[in-house]
Amino acid sequence: MQKDTVSRALRLARRLALMAATVLLAPVLANAETEQMPEMVQRSGPPRAVIEMFTSQGCSDCPAADALLKQYLDQQNIVGLSLPIDYWDYLGWKDTLAGPRNAERQREYAKRFGIGTVYTPQAVVNGAAEVLGSSQSEIDRAVRATETALSSSRVPVHFWHYGSNIIIEAGAAPAGSEPKEATIWLAVVQKSAQVSVRGGENNGKTLTYYNVVRELTPVGLWNGRPATIRLARAAIMRPETEDLIVLIQEASTGPIIGAARLGD
Repeated sequence: MQKDTVSRALRLARRLALMAATVLLAPVLANAETEQMPEMVQRSGPPRAVIEMFTSQGCSDCPAADALLKQYLDQQNIVGLSLPIDYWDYLGWKDTLAGPRNAERQREYAKRFGIGTVYTPQAVVNGAAEVLGSSQSEIDRAVRATETALSSSRVPVHFWHYGSNIIIEAGAAPAGSEPKEATIWLAVVQKSAQVSVRGGENNGKTLTYYNVVRELTPVGLWNGRPATIRLARAAIMRPETEDLIVLIQEASTGPIIGAARLGD
């Protein structure tokens, strides 16, 4: 990953963190409304893995990977994200869910992993390993390996909404760890989307995608100390989106050390 790309992401995160006192470096909100019992608190333990699936409607190998991601999503301890890319659009079908930021994120991963190229379907597990997205055995091995490698650096994340606000609490770094500055990402997610493809390699097929990322935005920085973020729900959600997921990720595309899902 190029240093200027990381710097841009971190500068953006810092600006967002300073806006309207969004980030409060305290374990709880300094706001009277939190004295009442919050709604829909995400209090479960950290997920075993975050699986980012880079996929495309124009890729004939991708439907199998999209179906596999759904199997992982059915597990309560896995966070899965579909990130459709646009660089296969020239094959004859413009991906209706893709965005350039997804492809940019995948390229940053490729640079960090030193693989020299991007491809689909690709799964990035816990921000720490990349594997073929249609291979369950490879994904399972990556989940086990990264879960073990990151076990001593996991950060607890509590995530809920209260009234018109979204509240994110990131805990402190585990005792004895050496925390690195991390980006707090907020993913705005469409739980499912069905697309009838009328061109390209999947011409004539109706494809279903799950946990489609419609927006992935840095909303703050974490530096090892507890942090609380409050955001206006109306400013975040879009008509087609139904879920929110928080990631705490070293730098901007490093290991993912914390995650939580808002849920229904």
